[in-house]
Amino acid sequence: MQSAPVDAYSLPQRLLHWGMALLIFFNLLFPDGMNEWHRAMRRTGIATADQVAAANIHAYVGIAILALAIIRVCLRSSQGAPIEIAGEPAIFRLAAKVVHFGLYAFIFVMPLTGIAAYYFGMDAVGSLHADVLKVVLWVFVAAHVAGALVHQFYWKTNVLKRMTVGR
Repeated sequence: MQSAPVDAYSLPQRLLHWGMALLIFFNLLFPDGMNEWHRAMRRTGIATADQVAAANIHAYVGIAILALAIIRVCLRSSQGAPIEIAGEPAIFRLAAKVVHFGLYAFIFVMPLTGIAAYYFGMDAVGSLHADVLKVVLWVFVAAHVAGALVHQFYWKTNVLKRMTVGR
């Protein structure tokens, strides 16, 4: 059961947010190890130790994201989330809800599809993970960052402060 709305995210929630952001960006920006492993396996069925190690790093980061996502949802359920910004136009409140729901969905969907592809050999899921879902995740991330920047510089609200220093 979710607790009452609060003024700012708790320190553990903020640390999880930024830690997960770093891990997500790492895997989005540096998928080369997994890509090299996948190409080697497709071509010859054999990967070098370096390719396997690089692919494992990508996989382990994804698993860490999934574990942190579970903790994050539990914290959000128990500690709540800040109230919506008063005066924000309804269309932007709806867009924020859609983007946040999408981000929360993707912090589960991306690791799960990656696990299915890497550990269970589901190539179609791997293609979906690497080709389609990655692009959609980038769109959600860009919308999330843009929304935060609009709040900070156009509407001059405290949205960024709530996720950085707290109140």
